[in-house]
Amino acid sequence: MVSKLIQRSTHEAENPFEVTLREAFCSLETTLRPPFPLTIPTPEEYSNLNRAILYGILSEPHLANVHIKHLHGVITDGYEYFTSLLVKLVNELYGKLVDSVKKQLIWVTHEMVSVSAIGFDGLLVALFRQIVGGDFGEENLWLCFEMVNLFSGKWVYLLEEKPLVLTGALYVFLRLLADHCRVLNIPKIESLRKMEIDFCVRMLRENFSLCLRIGRDLLRLLQDLAHVPEFRSIWKDLLCNPSAFRIDGFVDISHIYNTRTSRWYFSLRLTPEMESQLRFLLTDVKFGSQNRYQVWFTKKFLALPERNAVLIDIVRFICCAHHPSNDVIQSDIIPRWAVLGWLLRSNMKNHVEANLKLALFYDWLFFDEKVDNIMNIEPAALLMVRSIPKYIDITNSLLEFLFILLDNYDVERKEILLRGLNTAFCALLRKGVVPSLDVLTSCDMLSPILKERLEKLLSDMQFEHSAEFQNTKIPLDFVVPSVFPSQESQTSS
Repeated sequence: MVSKLIQRSTHEAENPFEVTLREAFCSLETTLRPPFPLTIPTPEEYSNLNRAILYGILSEPHLANVHIKHLHGVITDGYEYFTSLLVKLVNELYGKLVDSVKKQLIWVTHEMVSVSAIGFDGLLVALFRQIVGGDFGEENLWLCFEMVNLFSGKWVYLLEEKPLVLTGALYVFLRLLADHCRVLNIPKIESLRKMEIDFCVRMLRENFSLCLRIGRDLLRLLQDLAHVPEFRSIWKDLLCNPSAFRIDGFVDISHIYNTRTSRWYFSLRLTPEMESQLRFLLTDVKFGSQNRYQVWFTKKFLALPERNAVLIDIVRFICCAHHPSNDVIQSDIIPRWAVLGWLLRSNMKNHVEANLKLALFYDWLFFDEKVDNIMNIEPAALLMVRSIPKYIDITNSLLEFLFILLDNYDVERKEILLRGLNTAFCALLRKGVVPSLDVLTSCDMLSPILKERLEKLLSDMQFEHSAEFQNTKIPLDFVVPSVFPSQESQTSS
């Protein structure tokens, strides 16, 4: 039987998972029409029936309502196994699914949300990860539309049952809007952009305490949308009128600076395939042998100029979500800083380059050893040091950008940024990430102005921060909402 689910070339091997679904359907096809058998299936029969019904829903749209009623009648595990099949399908086969099957997939996802299927939030996350950053193709925009439509339509229910997944949606749509707001005069994008803006504004205005769960990267994303009128007013309130959000104890934007963003959010903006290839590069490829893998990665994921927007997400992921073991660090595997250096040399637009560098240094600005991980700032430090002397232009560029951030990112709260940088440099030195910064301060190839500023910064470093500063800037009665119990494993940092 020829597959009705996926597109497969003549010489391409069959997918084992798709085969199991198809074989289950073929073996049980006669029992998938009413009247349905009344016998209680064994565990093995139950699993096979779930696979058969799923194949029927996806391949027979005209009988989807019959199949879903059949599923409702036989379910005994809260749809847990059925939902796991959907997640596996999305993660492994989404890119190969034919259009009609993708439509059925969205339809059955709505059904799983409606019946509170166990694991439906994981299914929503899996679908989110199939949205490709910087891709303005019809299929990708269609998936964006379907997801924002689902979240808007199920708003009240999701807020009550799975509030954390709403924060994931906010993170994704804010990030997508940064791309969509730069494309004009395309009707499909304009209508999609309005829906995304409406969803995000509603989240921020009506459930800001929930939005705070994202942490400091919420501000990084909002900053990139400050030119959009709907977000300009939100940004203005954050800076000048925080009481507008009606959160007890929230009196200054600096409170958000002090909350590190969980690695779970960074994974949302990479497809499973992209994450898999990045992890392979960073755990299995020897330093010096990476060129052909990097060429393949570029052709696969970064071939089109507009796709370079995903570089920002890749950098944030490498810094904050991929922390190699000590064995890998001490081996001859290509280090994270080298991969970041390769990405930094990509051909990209100015705004992408600026946001990429911001993603690289963002945790430096607010670094606090009590809440931050030194592995988040290690790659940028090593990249600056190890680029001397061969790639001195990278060292100059990164140091220059770091001081630009210090001077301009938040002028009214510059002391917070200075404190973060001081703490970051102190931690890097104390823990031996870099044995000394003399390689920077004594480098004749480094810009004299940058050397002078760096020497001044290092001379002013303090290992202990004053209690007065902490008490005045971070009130003790302000607490960011904790992780929701059902999501602890998903959002572990």
